[in-house]
Amino acid sequence: MLDDVLIASDTDPILDWTTKNHLPVVSQYRESSEAGALMAYGPSTREMYRRAASFVDKILKGAKPGDLPIEQPTKFELVINLKTAKALGLTIPPSLLLRADQIIE
Repeated sequence: MLDDVLIASDTDPILDWTTKNHLPVVSQYRESSEAGALMAYGPSTREMYRRAASFVDKILKGAKPGDLPIEQPTKFELVINLKTAKALGLTIPPSLLLRADQIIE
């Protein structure tokens, strides 16, 4: 599932349709796996919000936005939804489960 405003606004209907049609969905956001996607791997949205808050704090204290450094995400998360895997008849390899930051059962 791509990171797109149209897709993000229709996540539930998309996941309903893919589940009914036995199609696995992989996303970059953990929230998608929490909503029923098979797995997600991408930057931590919680960490990105924390970092954004620190930028807002600096700007409110007088920093010029153009003077602030550009940052890239540093924390990535792998979330696997075993409930969805079971519904799709998929077996997730143990080596992948060991790498997961969160497993939804």
